[in-house]
Amino acid sequence: MSDTVPVLTIDGPGGAGKGTISRLVAERLGWHLLDSGALYRLTALAAVKHEVPLDDEARLAEVAAGLDVVFVAESETTRVLLEGEDATGTIRTEQVGDAASRVAALPAVRQALLQRQRDFRQPPGLVADGRDMGTVVFIEAPLKIFLTASAEERAHRRQRQLQEAGVDASLSSLLKEIQARDARDMQRSVAPLKPADDAITLDTTRLTIPEVVDRLTELLTERGLAPAT
Repeated sequence: MSDTVPVLTIDGPGGAGKGTISRLVAERLGWHLLDSGALYRLTALAAVKHEVPLDDEARLAEVAAGLDVVFVAESETTRVLLEGEDATGTIRTEQVGDAASRVAALPAVRQALLQRQRDFRQPPGLVADGRDMGTVVFIEAPLKIFLTASAEERAHRRQRQLQEAGVDASLSSLLKEIQARDARDMQRSVAPLKPADDAITLDTTRLTIPEVVDRLTELLTERGLAPAT
């Protein structure tokens, strides 16, 4: 049954807008949503919480396999509970993001989370947001998008997010962090960040969020994967 359920994969670097775009497309279509990055962030957070070193691959894989996680869909966001505690804000910090990027480079961790991600594929459809959704997790997906934007634009977006949350952040520091994370994600030996061969690359540097959402829903409709909205 699950193999016939349509999947839209949205891959790309951090700050390209994948999370917001994926949530809005899923909401518009009434589809399920997989935030794969949250699973890696939660693995990193759980590891820190239980004092598991971020270079202990075997123990980190055990943490990933045993994650006690609940996603609660709400009107403008998805609340994330880790071991019964709200971790929605914590997993979005730069520190957890950096730790998640390190954890995600470990083959045993990626393998531990692979089936968990595939289990999100349920009717009527799935929007899968991540870095290797189209190249590894859902290689047979009928529509794959690689969402990107310049590193400078992504740093500006992140700074605005932090400022709205009342957090001061240096633009130059954010840019360096984004560039370092991009390099690490693209150079890792397992499931490196790159567009799938059959993916459509969409640069969002000069596009608004509604424009991107409209374009993706149009593509789904054109391919007969979703009804016109």
